[in-house]
Amino acid sequence: MDFMKSMAIAASGLRTQSGRMRIISENLANADSTSGAPNTDPYRRKVPTFTSEFNRELDARVVGLGKVDVDKSEFRSKFEPGHPAADENGNVKFPNVNSLVEMTDMREAQRSYEANINVISATRRMLQRTIDILKA
Repeated sequence: MDFMKSMAIAASGLRTQSGRMRIISENLANADSTSGAPNTDPYRRKVPTFTSEFNRELDARVVGLGKVDVDKSEFRSKFEPGHPAADENGNVKFPNVNSLVEMTDMREAQRSYEANINVISATRRMLQRTIDILKA
């Protein structure tokens, strides 16, 4: 039963990191978008949160993707007077997405995803070895 529990916990980590990567990808895709009209706000960076939930079937705590918050930091502004979204001063608001931060978060999520895959692989190998020992 402990083998199945460890695989289920790792699977919850896989689902959570996959959701995190999806949110980061959305942030990166909108990093240079602007609003459609002057004096309106562009895309706001989304920040994933995590939850720890007790799973009664497994009798263990699993991780989950929590509420997705928005980053309240200031928007970037560039002077582009010919842009359709420029205000009366010629400034255009750009999303508060820093591509370097997003790529760092993506790499961290990828490593966490890989760690969960390694847990599942190791558990699978242990199960296989146990079966082989029982057959002998």
